[in-house]
Parts: sequence; C-alpha cells; structure tokens
Amino acid sequence: MADQDIEQAVSSAIEEAPPRNFRETVDLAINLRDLDLDDPSNRVDTGVVLPEGTGQETSIVVFAEGETALRAEDAADDVLDGDDLEELGDDDDEAKDLADETDFFIAEQNMMQDIGRYLGTVLGPRGKMPEPLDPDDDVVEVVNRMKNTVQLRSRDRRTFHTRVGAEDMAAESIADNIDVILRRLHAELEKGPLNIDSVFVKTTMGPAVEVA
Repeated sequence: MADQDIEQAVSSAIEEAPPRNFRETVDLAINLRDLDLDDPSNRVDTGVVLPEGTGQETSIVVFAEGETALRAEDAADDVLDGDDLEELGDDDDEAKDLADETDFFIAEQNMMQDIGRYLGTVLGPRGKMPEPLDPDDDVVEVVNRMKNTVQLRSRDRRTFHTRVGAEDMAAESIADNIDVILRRLHAELEKGPLNIDSVFVKTTMGPAVEVA
C-alpha cells in the first residue's frame, strides 16, 4: 500500500493536466544527489516489475529457436532466429530501427554470444542487450513479466525519467508502482534515500507535481 502523499501527488498531476486528444502516460522524474555519476558503478541501471503494470503496450522481441521459439510466438511481439540475427548484423539501419522500436529483448542463453557479435554495437549503447533465457525458464512467463517491467537508467545524468502508468489508471495503482520504484532505489543507492534530491510525477504534457 503506497503512502497517501504519493497517491495525492498522482491525483494532483492527473487532475491538473490539460485535456489532450491522446492517452497520456504518467512519468516519474527522479533527481539524484551526492553521487559521482562519472563512475559507472554509481549509476542507476535496473529493471523493476510494476505491480499494477505499466498501463501501456510494451514491445518485446525474443531471439530463440525450436520449441522455445514456438512457445514465444503467442506471447512476444516478434520471434527471431539465428538467420534473422545474422541478417540484422548485415543491415545496420534495420538493426537500429528494431532496437528503437522494442522495449525489451529476451534471448536463449546459447544465442547471447552471437547477439553480442552481430548486435552488440547497436543494443549495448541503448542499454537493450537481451535478458538471457536459461534452458529451464518458461519463455511465456518471462515475456509476461517483462511486459510489466520498466527500466530505471540514469546514465551519467543527475535527472532521469521512467514510466509509472497511464492517465486512466487509478491514482492508487500508480502510487503503488511509484512506491515499488522508490523502495528499489532506496535499496540500491549507496546512501539510500539520502541520494535522492527530489521526485516529481507528471503526465506526458501536464505539470510536474512533487512527490513528498
């Protein structure tokens, strides 16, 4: 159950947003402090499963072959095999388009080396190297989990953003998502809450409201 102050901030952000002719996302802006972000070990880079979902479609591509590929077809947006991977390696523009259009990649463990060879220079800088799939993992379960996942990634910037829901979700549900994200940051940052300067919630085009 999220803090009432978080829920109130979410409600205010949604209520104060001017009407738009599209469904807006709800985003969180996190400002860090007292961290040397030039040191990669201090940067935030972690995936968080949102308990209430992202409120948006999440695009997932699976690299797999055989039975795993067949099982993935109904769950993922696309399934690519070794031949597809090799073709992408020869077409830089297509590889970049795929990387930009896809939220998460999942790959069978035995394909990871080839993915690094063919697509490492495209996926690596975008922070989109695939989640490895172990032989005993259920690919459908992994895809469904990733559909509710957001990536927290600060890189070397003090301020970074992440999606926490959509404007037509209940404020309580979005607040629960924010609570999970803040708890993860408190656990992972060197000084916990002391490394967070401020947190704001806003719709895509709406005003930012500080989360107490």
